[in-house]
Amino acid sequence: MQRSPGKKLLLIVGLLAVVAVVFGLWRHEAGGKATRAPGKAQDAGVPVTTAVATRGEIDLSLKVIGRAEAYSTVNVRSRVDGQLETLAFTPGTHVKKGDLLAKVDPRPLQAAYDEAMGNVARDQAQLAKAEADQARYQNMLGKGFVSRADFDLYKANLGVARAALESDRAAARAAKTQLDFTTIVAPFDGVTGAPLAYPGATLSADTTDIVVLNEIDPIRVAFSIPEDSLSAVRNSLRRGPVPVQAKIPGDDGGPLKGELEFIDNAVDATTGTIVLKGRFANADGRLTPGQFAEVTLPTTRLSDAISIPVVALQSSTAGTFVFVVKADGTVEQRTVSTGATTANRVVVDKGLQAGERVVTEGQMLLVDGARVRIDKG
Repeated sequence: MQRSPGKKLLLIVGLLAVVAVVFGLWRHEAGGKATRAPGKAQDAGVPVTTAVATRGEIDLSLKVIGRAEAYSTVNVRSRVDGQLETLAFTPGTHVKKGDLLAKVDPRPLQAAYDEAMGNVARDQAQLAKAEADQARYQNMLGKGFVSRADFDLYKANLGVARAALESDRAAARAAKTQLDFTTIVAPFDGVTGAPLAYPGATLSADTTDIVVLNEIDPIRVAFSIPEDSLSAVRNSLRRGPVPVQAKIPGDDGGPLKGELEFIDNAVDATTGTIVLKGRFANADGRLTPGQFAEVTLPTTRLSDAISIPVVALQSSTAGTFVFVVKADGTVEQRTVSTGATTANRVVVDKGLQAGERVVTEGQMLLVDGARVRIDKG
């Protein structure tokens, strides 16, 4: 049966109406889900890390670049002439005080020592004879068998024999000392450098270098500060030992902690600076002589100062501000006035009270009045 054009039109309009209703219901359901999701996230709050503003003493510090230097450096040399026989160290390694470093051919000095000991043995025999003669002539003098002059001669011979023995004993001790000098040992714990002489070389006493030995535990870091900071450093010294920190570029470990040990006795007139040195324990060998380090030195102490971590500070066209976490779990964007900075903290002169909690991580997702969730701090 053929349908009329009017009925066909009504059928098409009905189908379109059904599609429109279904599409509308689908959009309503999807839109409801889309609106509900942000609400749940907002209720949970933005995750942040926080820290509490503290009140107390703050040590202001000065940061400069320093260079490590060996606590002691010795050019190891032979104390006797001779031929270098052996090297007993591995270049660039740690040695202990008393460890063998090198040995000089001992044969010439061993012969000299043996000769000296032979002289001592001869003198001991001559002394024994002189003592026996003196005792015998002492007895004969009492009986009138010898003259006083003859007895005095034997008595003098005894004195000469004793003096000769003492002289040759001293010569033997000197020869033994020279022989001992053929064995060269480390004068302190340290690290050896490259050999400066090799087996077979002829050494001149107190002239030829064999190796350079550096003492690196403890170790010093030398640095210069402006002369106008010297008074503050001296004031810190009056309160007690001044701590010094050294941060090694590229080193993942924390800063080394040491103590100020030396202040030079004059300001360099050309640079307006003065040299200071800090002493550091260096058992793990993190610092090497000649290495650069960033030195932090406290100069002035502020009392009753409010401070927060530097990372809490944010900047805008209106100035410096922080996000303060309120009791209801929301944040307030608050403008602050800051003062001196030391280490990883900054002094807040205005805008914060001690005990208030500020956001240190997660600020990029925050606006004034946003709700937060404290993950840490």
